[in-house]
Amino acid sequence: MHEKQGTLVEWLAPLAFCIVSGWLVWHAPAYILDFGPENGQLAAQLARTDVTPNLSPIFAFADIVDYAALILCPLLFILGVMTVRRASMEYEHWNGFDRISVFLGRITMILILILTSVMIFEVMMRYVFERPTLWANELSLWLAGFVFLLAGLYSMQQRGHIRIFLLYDICPRWLQRLFDVISTGLIVLFAFFLIYGAYGEAFQKFMRWETFGTAFDPPIPATLKIMVLLVVTLVALQAVVNLFADWNEEPVIHTAADDIDEGELERLRAAVGDDGTADLDVTRSAAQERDTR
Repeated sequence: MHEKQGTLVEWLAPLAFCIVSGWLVWHAPAYILDFGPENGQLAAQLARTDVTPNLSPIFAFADIVDYAALILCPLLFILGVMTVRRASMEYEHWNGFDRISVFLGRITMILILILTSVMIFEVMMRYVFERPTLWANELSLWLAGFVFLLAGLYSMQQRGHIRIFLLYDICPRWLQRLFDVISTGLIVLFAFFLIYGAYGEAFQKFMRWETFGTAFDPPIPATLKIMVLLVVTLVALQAVVNLFADWNEEPVIHTAADDIDEGELERLRAAVGDDGTADLDVTRSAAQERDTR
């Protein structure tokens, strides 16, 4: 896999996907009403939240902008998956499924930028202009939920999740592979039972488009319940992909040196010099000289 070249499309694709998928989520009641059963309460809710109420619907509720977003969303996702590149600090070995996880990781980065912007805007409106918004707090919670879930998938792909290596490192490679199979099996088993037990409730909340019950009233329960099941499924698939991808890899011995930031060490060496006599001299003799002045 080629390293990331910093092309503009690598960041425009996830940004455009976030905008289009945001439109899809906000207007999801229109799609539910077009393809699902009649629901007067949901129709009234759509009438309150519709961004383009003056556009004529194509069928019953969703208009041309809604269906354009519905078509663009998978196209932007495919474009993003095809154009994503590995950054220099990311895990080196990729396959086709890893592209999906890394692109979702890029989307997570965009969501963090949007979340930060919302919080800064709210602070400014609240403490500078003394006109706090009714939507910033709930929108921050909503975005943070998506960030939390998608970051877990990205962490799994990068092998950055928490692992305890005390026993693992001292075992032979065949036993390490057995541990990997067991841990992956447990992840898949957990995902299966979570989906089996929570699908019914999540689907019901989605179909009635359950909201948060505040002034802004975002559909946090309707979206995050489904998102949890989707991301857990992707995490389980990524765990299986990792198992096969790492099967023939050489065993990695973990030491205390793994926690050392090489970049920080290089900056310290540049600051103090190899012999400790640079501008930021931190040797004992330097400290004594400063004390005598």
